[in-house]
Amino acid sequence: MLSADTKKQLLDYQRNEITEHHIYHRLARIEKSPENRRILERIAEDEKRHYEQWKSYTGEEAPVNWTKVRMFYWIARVFGLTFGTKLMERGEVEAQQAYADLPAEIDEVNAIAKEENEHENALLGILDEERLRYIGSVVLGLNDALVELTGALAGFTLAIQNTRLIALTGSITGIAAALSMAASEYLSTKAEATAQHPLKAAFYTGTTYVMTVILLIAPYLVLNNYYVSLACTLSTAILIIALFNFYISVAMDQPFKKRFAEMAALSLGVASLSFLLGFALRVLLGVEV
Repeated sequence: MLSADTKKQLLDYQRNEITEHHIYHRLARIEKSPENRRILERIAEDEKRHYEQWKSYTGEEAPVNWTKVRMFYWIARVFGLTFGTKLMERGEVEAQQAYADLPAEIDEVNAIAKEENEHENALLGILDEERLRYIGSVVLGLNDALVELTGALAGFTLAIQNTRLIALTGSITGIAAALSMAASEYLSTKAEATAQHPLKAAFYTGTTYVMTVILLIAPYLVLNNYYVSLACTLSTAILIIALFNFYISVAMDQPFKKRFAEMAALSLGVASLSFLLGFALRVLLGVEV
C-alpha cells in the first residue's frame, strides 16, 4: 500500500510522462528527417509506457499539462528541435534524481530511470539542424558586432555627444562592417572547402551582425540623453550575450558561465577603452559638436 505522499509523487510523474508523450508526438509529426522522426516517435511511445507503469501503482489517470505541451512545441518550432527537446530533457534529469527517493518496492524505477537517460543520449546523437551546423557563423557575426559596435558607440558617445549623429554614424559603421564580415565569411568558408555552404555561412554571419546592430543602435534613436543611451546599449549587449550563451549551453552542452563571462568582459572592456579614447581624442583635437 502506497503512502499518500508516494502516491502524489507518482501522480506527478504520471502527468509529466503523458505530457512529454504528447510533446514528442507533436514534434515527430512536423519533423522532416525520417530518422529524427522515428526516434522522436519511439521516445513518445516510451513516455506513454512509463505513464502506464506509474498508473499500475496509483490506479488513477493523470491529466495532460497542455500548457507545457504548447509551450515546448513552440519553443522547438521557434528556437529549434535541439534546443526545445534538450531544454525539456533538463527536467528529466531532475526526475531521475528524485526516483532514488521512491520506496524500494517500486521495482520499475531503475528501468524507467535508465530509459529516461537513453532518451537524452538518443537525442544528442540524432538531431542535426542547419542552424547548429552554422553556429560558428552566428558566433562570428554576433561576437564581432558586440565587440566592435559597443566599442564604436562608446567612443562616438563622448566624441560626438548627439544621439542622432551617434545613431547615424553607428549605423553606417555597423552595416559596412556586416557586409565586410559576410564577404569574409563567404571567402573563408569557400577556401576551407567545408560541408557548409559559403552563401549560407555568409547569410548567417551578415544577418546576425545586422540584427545586433539594430538592437544596439535602437536606444540612440528613441532617447535624447547620450549617456543614458550608452547605458541602455551596454545593458542590451549583456542581455544578448546572456540569451545567446544560454541557447548554446542548452543546445550544444557547453558551459554557460565561462562563455558568458568571456564575451561580456570582452565587449565591456573594448567599450570602456573606446569611451576613454573618444574622450582623449575630443580633448586633443579640440572638437566641439
